[in-house]
Amino acid sequence: QAQLVESGGGLVQAGGSLRLSCAASGRTFSTYTMGWFRQAPGKEREFVAAIRRSGDRIYYADAVKGRFTISRDNAKNTVYLQMNSLKPEDTAVYYCAADRSYYSSRYYDPDNYDDWGQGTQVTVSS
Repeated sequence: QAQLVESGGGLVQAGGSLRLSCAASGRTFSTYTMGWFRQAPGKEREFVAAIRRSGDRIYYADAVKGRFTISRDNAKNTVYLQMNSLKPEDTAVYYCAADRSYYSSRYYDPDNYDDWGQGTQVTVSS
């Protein structure tokens, strides 16, 4: 089981940027697909971005494509989410998650992930 700890959330004005980090415990981080999800009040948790174990495959939700960038540093057991051109509708609790399976095509499905962080709040003011 991987323990995940997010950081980097906060309050930012529309058009601003934030960088989220997710530090993972354990020796097998490099074998996980890692994902970022978010959940706004009264809404379901939604997919934001995912990155395969070696970083060769990256996926984004349409709502964040071109504004957000996911990356990982396997030497540091950390995955990042760089968020630029933030909008008020990006306001949510952001979670990182680990998929410990060998491979799954359902990188967008929260049910596919095994381990979750506690979440970090991102608030974008207009």
